[in-house]
Amino acid sequence: MTETDESINKSLAANLAKNMERIADSLEKITQLGSLTQGQKSQSNNSLQTYSPSNCFVFDAAHITLSPVTKLTCPSLTLLKGIDRARDTLLDNTKRFADGYSANNALLWGARGMGKSTLVKSVFNDLFQSGTKDLNLIEIHREDIASLPSLLKLIKKSPERFIIFCDDLSFNQPDRDFKALKSVLEGGLEGRPENVIFYATSNRRHLLPRAAVDQETATGLHPNEAMDEVIALSDRFGLWLGFYPCDQADYLTIIEGYLAALKIDKKVGDWQPEALEWAKARGSRSGRAAWQFVTDLAGNKSLKISL
Repeated sequence: MTETDESINKSLAANLAKNMERIADSLEKITQLGSLTQGQKSQSNNSLQTYSPSNCFVFDAAHITLSPVTKLTCPSLTLLKGIDRARDTLLDNTKRFADGYSANNALLWGARGMGKSTLVKSVFNDLFQSGTKDLNLIEIHREDIASLPSLLKLIKKSPERFIIFCDDLSFNQPDRDFKALKSVLEGGLEGRPENVIFYATSNRRHLLPRAAVDQETATGLHPNEAMDEVIALSDRFGLWLGFYPCDQADYLTIIEGYLAALKIDKKVGDWQPEALEWAKARGSRSGRAAWQFVTDLAGNKSLKISL
């Protein structure tokens, strides 16, 4: 081998060594990038990856994501009259949950327009405004109940705590969604995550119409077993909070509280007869009817109101 050949071989070997070193460096960087990306994915699975100034979200079942709510609109707890026992019970239960202690799922059932869903929102907002920042409220629609396991999977590893809220929950019969919710609340091997609690409102105590309950009882070979199946879901709510139509005194007190909070100057003798006539035309005395009357009253005085 000539000196020229030996020189060429040394040059090739040096270039090969440099190329191998560059390849090794590239592979190391790829490995590090892969590890970082995996870590970011793992971190994203443990967080909401979204922000809401009100700590409130609506569950998007189609995309398994949480849509932030910019502002939660609800009255102050002090304005909710005639439901003192339900208010205090739900507030205490929610405080315990927010502090990391044991608390129950809650079913708020009863008369329409008496503040069931408003109470859930007002209790949450009261705690949020008082400095409880790790508590979140997520609304899930009735038609998305079948996607509830996906929602739980999304939030169960988060260090924060969540109230899952379903407004006007009801079923026409013990269908697939009925059984899915029953399993999620207490059944199944995994059970409900410790950082999740479920609040629901319904006009029906057992979440089913009376006709469906009667049919299940009448057509079954063992009527008691049919009834047990029907009420098994509502039994999984540790708190049953009943709401009943308010009497005339409570109805007028609710309106008086709204007028004072909104600083609407109107003499008692002027608005009371109108309020009673309003309730008569609506066919009920309720918190909803009271607010609708105040809204109409403010509109007639060329006022724009909100709570």
